[in-house]
Amino acid sequence: MTLHEDAALVLKNYRNGAAAPDDTQEELRRAYLDHLALHPDGMWKACPAGHLTASALVIDPERGRVLLTLHRKLQMWLQMGGHCEPGDATLAAAALREATEESGIAGLTLLSGGPVTLDRHPIPAPCHWHLDVQYAALAPSGSTEQISDESLDLRWFAYDEVAGVADSSVIRLMERTRAALDGGR
Repeated sequence: MTLHEDAALVLKNYRNGAAAPDDTQEELRRAYLDHLALHPDGMWKACPAGHLTASALVIDPERGRVLLTLHRKLQMWLQMGGHCEPGDATLAAAALREATEESGIAGLTLLSGGPVTLDRHPIPAPCHWHLDVQYAALAPSGSTEQISDESLDLRWFAYDEVAGVADSSVIRLMERTRAALDGGR
């Protein structure tokens, strides 16, 4: 199975076939599937209409905190994530690779059940759009983070601190991650 095929399957099964949590998520799910149907190169940065990306919010539920990166180019506190690469077999593998590379934490595991949420955001030309498929990654107990070249800083934030440093997409990802941890998707 190609990465493109995996992405289409992940999106078809998003929310385990149930309705997305709101109309916006269902609209995004359909838009992502349409994008993939129209663009055989829709997984790659070179696609001029935009491309899918994979990200993961690194979370330490034992301590009630999330790890965010101060993105070097965007100068914003964000979850770990980025572009899919030819060696990525699945979207989940891409999200886990990105989270591991950018956090420096070995032994991260993705929260079961697939993506937590979808987020589409504009980026400068020539790509125009990131169609982000967002997962949650659980940090192993006692793990230590290490800053990567892609970050200006890397910092743990208590759940109640995230709204003071991050944008609405990160806040929404954290809220949906916490809900998934509590058994509700």
